[in-house]
Amino acid sequence: MALLINVAPGPDSLLVVRASVAEGRRVGGAAALGVLVGCAGWGVATAAGLTALLTASRAAYDVLRVCGALYLVFLGVSALRRGRADSAEPDGVGGAGRGRAVAFRRGVATNLLNPKAGVFYMSLIPQFVPPGAGLFGTTLLLTAVDVVELALWYWMLARASSTLGERVRRPAFRRRLEQVTGVAFLGFAAGLLFDRSAPSRL
Repeated sequence: MALLINVAPGPDSLLVVRASVAEGRRVGGAAALGVLVGCAGWGVATAAGLTALLTASRAAYDVLRVCGALYLVFLGVSALRRGRADSAEPDGVGGAGRGRAVAFRRGVATNLLNPKAGVFYMSLIPQFVPPGAGLFGTTLLLTAVDVVELALWYWMLARASSTLGERVRRPAFRRRLEQVTGVAFLGFAAGLLFDRSAPSRL
């Protein structure tokens, strides 16, 4: 179940692909690490019962939903601006270390500002806790399994994407990539912003 959900396209995967193609495997790996840290954070919050707030309080869910949508708008607009430049400049123009740091922060923010990620952990993982098992420890164990699966998937995704980026170095391709990812981020933002479904049913 976790594997099927992890390989489904979403803003996290898009962030990893974009970073890997435009700036290389290490920057894509940094973005992936940020997403994994966010997933681990949601898992710990689920084990502690904190994610229940997202389904118990519509206001809390909506605040996080709007913040997440606005952040995706920021990513989308930034990508579109790079796509309109004469040469699509990578985020890490100040050095490789800065590029990885920016990608890591964006990975963490993209995941933690998505309330659906929290609801996913809260609604799915407890269903697989065996009767009589400790909820806190088992939830952390299942979260670790999910994070390891996701890490393997992102490793393959980053490797394939960075290879594509190394082979296609034309500025026109880089600009088109930024434009496509920018539109996709804006699409994810619109879907999150205008989502009116009850959080308990996600």
